[in-house]
Amino acid sequence: MGVHPVDAIPTGWDALITPSTLAPAPFAGLAPRIGPRGPLVMGIVNVTPDSFSGDGLPPGAAIDHGRAMLDAGADILDIGGESTRPGAVPVTPEEECARILPVIAALAPLGPVSVDTRNAATMRAALAAGARIVNDVSALRHDRDAMDVVAASGVPVVLMHMLGGDPRTMQDAPHYDDVALEVARHLDARLAAAEAAGIPRARVALDPGIGFGKSLDHNLALLRRLPLLASLGCAILVGVSRKAFIGRLSDQPEARGRVPGSLAAAIFAVSLGAAILRVHDVAETRDALRVWRACGET
Repeated sequence: MGVHPVDAIPTGWDALITPSTLAPAPFAGLAPRIGPRGPLVMGIVNVTPDSFSGDGLPPGAAIDHGRAMLDAGADILDIGGESTRPGAVPVTPEEECARILPVIAALAPLGPVSVDTRNAATMRAALAAGARIVNDVSALRHDRDAMDVVAASGVPVVLMHMLGGDPRTMQDAPHYDDVALEVARHLDARLAAAEAAGIPRARVALDPGIGFGKSLDHNLALLRRLPLLASLGCAILVGVSRKAFIGRLSDQPEARGRVPGSLAAAIFAVSLGAAILRVHDVAETRDALRVWRACGET
């Protein structure tokens, strides 16, 4: 049974409610293509050999894939060269850059590009190659220089929650007393750190990190209580696409079979305030959003 958003706000959290009465500024200056309130669709371009979703590509194929996503209606392309699936082995910034820089250089002139990285050196190189957004699964904790890179560059940033900060161990019996409240507190602290470093709130999007150190029940609780994150006054990014919890709910062991379940979870997230959807399947997401939006028009 879901939790009503009003019931999801605990005593002592009232000071954070005021920002939620104001709509966040358009993230990265992008106007949503569907409806007056969004969402933006961020297409995932994995330039990795070990992506959990089975769509990791070499640079040439990744460029073609990114172009196809833009043609299908992606607002942003999120390009990453290091898998952060559970148990993934880290790669060096040098290897990461070798994978993604040709892709960013080719795609950045065609549309807004985000670099999905935890490493400051990769952030610098990607921004020099044309990336306009930084998407850090560690919320700028992994690399002590990352905060300064983002602050100095003036680009927008996505701060994500990951339990423990290490993809290799994040799924080892994750535990929370109240997952939604703890994720909100963590992201609030990271937002405060970003503001202290000179990154204004309007340049920040927040991601609850579905599947990053969370059980099935944790993921569902975060989705049901998404309005709690909106109280922090930033755009909310949600990535549920093809994830393991979708497979468990839909009895789909293969990632490519999880598209229908991913669309259902994405639409649910948008209904509770998600402003950006990070997805593998852009055309299908656009179709689902178009129909959902039309059904609600009066």
